Amino acid sequence: MAILLHADTPVIVQGITGREGTFHAQQMQAMGTRLVGGVSPSRAGTTHLGVPVFATVAQAVRETGATASGIFVPPAFAADAIMEAVAAGITLVVCITEGIPVQDMIRVKDFMRCYPEARLVGPNCPGVLTPGAAKIGIIPQRFSRPGPVGIVSRSGTLTYETMAALTAAGLGQSTIVGIGGDPVLGLSFSDVIQLFEGDDQTTHLVVIGEIGGSDEERAAELLARGTRLKVVAFISGRTAPEGKRMGHAGAIVSGDRGTARSKEEAFRSAGVAVAETTDQIVEMLTKL
Repeated sequence: MAILLHADTPVIVQGITGREGTFHAQQMQAMGTRLVGGVSPSRAGTTHLGVPVFATVAQAVRETGATASGIFVPPAFAADAIMEAVAAGITLVVCITEGIPVQDMIRVKDFMRCYPEARLVGPNCPGVLTPGAAKIGIIPQRFSRPGPVGIVSRSGTLTYETMAALTAAGLGQSTIVGIGGDPVLGLSFSDVIQLFEGDDQTTHLVVIGEIGGSDEERAAELLARGTRLKVVAFISGRTAPEGKRMGHAGAIVSGDRGTARSKEEAFRSAGVAVAETTDQIVEMLTKL
């Protein structure tokens, strides 16, 4: 069992004929993802990577029955690509694109209120991977193995590092979800935690946060109300200076909210084990 993405999920890639779309679609196929088509208006009617290419998402959905999409298009067109997918009936949209203007994402979030069944992961994220089943995005599958540990993270690199450490320790993963680090996102930590809560095959959870925003504090408040999951949290950026943007657009500290300390204290208050280094994540998870 897993969340969001399964072996039988029919997936399309928007921007499949571009360099990034082609490379990562090939990686998705190599893992076994059920890739049923792609969207690239200038190449509509052709075949690419063995799957049909369509002019629109609506046409791709009609012809293939796709329910999930990975978006690999330039920032200027990414917001429209998300809304096109949602309007066409795609229920899982994973947007890898980095650099989408905040105003564009505010428009997307407002648009998606009319489509409550649709879920957006990202943008500016590594995607979703269910080990041994499927992936949408850029998470390297070679670091994963099936198991009971869920991962939800704002950091792509720390996601990969944690996956590799867990796998090396014999701790497999149920699903890995990289939610992204932009100020305006689709699924939040709390949204993903609730999905894992409903998955009987996920027994442990790693939450990897960063400085900036208050999404981690809200997740801690959710966990404080009670959870069956055994959770370890890690927050990166503890040495970042206040007011300085560090990496992600959303990784900026203001006041006493959004700091590594405030997030760690929130998780500790919720009864969640907090690792101070990535090495400790595996150690704490093993003890739990």
